[in-house]
Amino acid sequence: MRILVSGAGIAGPVLAYWLNWYGFSVTVVERAVTLRKTGGHAVDLFRPAVDISERMGVLDRIEECATGTARLTLRPEGSSRAVRVDLGKIFSAASDRHVEIMRDDLREIYYDATCDDVEYLFGDSITELSPDGEVRFEHASPRRFDLVIGADGLHSTVRRLAFGDRPGDSTFIGAYLGVLTLHEAAALDRELLIHVGVGRTVGMYGTRHSGEARALFLFHSEQELDYHYRDAPRQKELLRNAFQDMHPDVDHWLAELDTTPAFYFDSITQLHLDTWSGGRVTLVGDAGYCPGPAVGGSTTLAVVGAYVLAGELARARGDHERAFAAYERVMTPHIQGGRAAALSAAKTLIPASRLGITGLTQGARLISALPTRPRRALLRLAGKTGRLYNSMTIADYERPTRSGRATTRTEVHEG
Repeated sequence: MRILVSGAGIAGPVLAYWLNWYGFSVTVVERAVTLRKTGGHAVDLFRPAVDISERMGVLDRIEECATGTARLTLRPEGSSRAVRVDLGKIFSAASDRHVEIMRDDLREIYYDATCDDVEYLFGDSITELSPDGEVRFEHASPRRFDLVIGADGLHSTVRRLAFGDRPGDSTFIGAYLGVLTLHEAAALDRELLIHVGVGRTVGMYGTRHSGEARALFLFHSEQELDYHYRDAPRQKELLRNAFQDMHPDVDHWLAELDTTPAFYFDSITQLHLDTWSGGRVTLVGDAGYCPGPAVGGSTTLAVVGAYVLAGELARARGDHERAFAAYERVMTPHIQGGRAAALSAAKTLIPASRLGITGLTQGARLISALPTRPRRALLRLAGKTGRLYNSMTIADYERPTRSGRATTRTEVHEG
């Protein structure tokens, strides 16, 4: 069975790895001419995504590339007092398995795990999909595939071609995200510095292995802003307007917008599709069920979704109708939980009032001061995102062998 995957971000290479492992022939098409280096922010891999990465044999490398952020300094806007928190205590209390890693690094690790066994078409994109499986590309000659899977993010081309543009499919949750790479990478040593004000929050952090630093901006907006998602100059203007006069640190970071080597900006939007499969096409990760970038655990959801989709296709012996239905059935409760967790996280991270800022800072002080057991209990009670994803379980899907005996991924990994 020949399967085309659109997108070489996170979900695409993970899906390609597992499809290849189950014996499917996989091609990945990616619009960028090479593996993207977008200056993405740090992302969280919660327990199920860590487990899947371990089964893929890449966990050691992921841990080597972890950001290593150990301390948090929180500065409320207009206040001279800062709150300092030991992040190591928080991470260990919130989850038994958790890794924070830069998105670009994670993308490269997953790609490297697949590039020797999977065909990648860089610098190309899908332009037409036919019900019989014929696919037309912007540059390559038409080809026929048994299945097409969109792993091409929130602005998915596959979703648009397969299901059309339907305004009700997405919900803007009232916030925007911006990320830029900073030149002064040595400014922080394993520290996350956050400035928080009413309706706006910005953080800056470095990574221990790369010598790079990122500034991440989150701000509230009642209405969707007027810009194109590829119009970087307009996006930078919006970011400057939202964070002007917040703090000298923030002014300094904003001054690097025109010279930054990597920049990202997007709305925090959730997808609410009744179904993300139709005919020979299905979607995975943000393309099908984005809970909200930076706030909803979308990276873990993408990794789990890719693993489940490949596993269900293997379990159904390539019967895509049966597999797609099972895939949606397994993922739906996780997706619904991710949406709720994202809304809660956005309200916490972008306080709507001075009272909200006070609650955030006082909560940070309390968590930092508590002994281990009460801290763990409080975090698991309050932290919806971590609690949601850490509670997920992942199946051991079977791979048919030539002898006819079904082999699980765990058996192969341990043997």
